[in-house]
Amino acid sequence: MNNKDFFEKEYMPKMNRIGKITGALGVLLAFLPALCLAVVYGIVPKPAALVTAFIAGASSFGVLWFVEPISYFSVLGPIGTYMAFLSGNISNMRVPCASMAQAAAEVDPGTEQGSIIATLGMAMSIVINISVLTIGVILGSSVLAMLPETITSALNYLLPALFGALLVQFGIKMKKHTAGILIFAILINIGLNAGIFSWLPGASNYLGILTSVFLSIIVAVITFKKQGKVGGK
Repeated sequence: MNNKDFFEKEYMPKMNRIGKITGALGVLLAFLPALCLAVVYGIVPKPAALVTAFIAGASSFGVLWFVEPISYFSVLGPIGTYMAFLSGNISNMRVPCASMAQAAAEVDPGTEQGSIIATLGMAMSIVINISVLTIGVILGSSVLAMLPETITSALNYLLPALFGALLVQFGIKMKKHTAGILIFAILINIGLNAGIFSWLPGASNYLGILTSVFLSIIVAVITFKKQGKVGGK
């Protein structure tokens, strides 16, 4: 059995099975505190309150339920997607770790090799994340209190810095594509700040991400078709 057959017939079925089981367990455990309150203490929220809370949450970040799996899948791969959405911290930790691991191993995202390397990179990030988080929970408040204000305020720029690094890494490979999408994203942001899209409810929460992601997908497909990389040309 060659590597491709092993990947498709042995590795992927086992990983998909593990991913589905752990994902289902994650959902059950997420509802465990609410079930304990309902069963043990008899505390059950009213249906109207649940509906109101769901609508409030969905209107704020519901679009991410669709955008994030689509936009991150090409980097994370199928198995990495299971891990990322179960462990959390996707945009600020899992995607950068998977991307850096692929760059260090010199493999391309969206390939079988890229999927495996992304899984290994995220596995290490999860172990380190849990270890650091445990220490941070115990000592976090006291350590942060000792840091100067300049350092604590600088921590707010960690996420933009990570996305900037990812933009440069992938942008070098597709300069025209990246420049066009970046200009488009800037124009959408200017429009949001100017109130052009105020007629859309909660547009600032999803419009920029939604349009940029799907425009990137469309442009990439068109570009690869022209280069003969899609459709077996």
